Amino acid sequence: MNFPLSKIPARTVQPRTNGLTIVSDKGLSLSEATNLLSVSAPYVDMVKLAFGTPLVTPLLAEKIQLYQSHNVPVFFGGLLFEAFITRGQIDDYIRLVEENDIPWVEVSDGAITISHEQKCTYIRQFSKQRTVVSEIGSKDKDKVQVTPPYKWIQLMEAELDAGSSYVIAEAKEMGNVGIYRDSGEVREGLVQEILTKIPAEKIIWEAPGKDQQLYFIKLLGCNANLGNIHPSEVIALEAMRVGLRSDSFSFYLEL
Repeated sequence: MNFPLSKIPARTVQPRTNGLTIVSDKGLSLSEATNLLSVSAPYVDMVKLAFGTPLVTPLLAEKIQLYQSHNVPVFFGGLLFEAFITRGQIDDYIRLVEENDIPWVEVSDGAITISHEQKCTYIRQFSKQRTVVSEIGSKDKDKVQVTPPYKWIQLMEAELDAGSSYVIAEAKEMGNVGIYRDSGEVREGLVQEILTKIPAEKIIWEAPGKDQQLYFIKLLGCNANLGNIHPSEVIALEAMRVGLRSDSFSFYLEL
């Protein structure tokens, strides 16, 4: 904080284990990544190089090193993992992770069809040497909408037991699948039921939209784990977290 102000909620401090802000880098240039870090580094806990962008991003190694030089962990989006898996190139994926000294791995099955046991096998394999985050939910909105809450819970529990440090609740880039309806509205019943069994600090809620971010901050407090955050929204999100945006202004005035 740049100056003292009363009735501001206590944020966790970096390196955080909860209250995470995970930025989605969809192809920032080196200069754009530098600008992001110059103003937002205290609030960026991880950067996901989204979907398959690492394969086509120029100066990839340099950008990864830039983030790492600011103690910001980088990981590849789960879709890249799936792209290697579906082509039978798991060894090449492992080599890519090792060559770029990536300490986090995302394991997902949103665009491919593998058994859940196979997914958990990958989680167990990677968690021996790296921190694993695994994503729950298909990118096919019709498939996700029929998945009952108990099944979400079963999948999350199994993946945490297999070695995932966090489970990501899928929302896709536009925030209109998984835990959200087509309109972007939160499937509140699903969220509430998940939270009866899964600790909130173990869940990363993908929340690309402002109203989605607001929902989880109101529900879980300023230290909700939020992912799929646009680089330009990091400071605005941090202000929202601590009640310094009109939408959250009244949240903490009775502290």
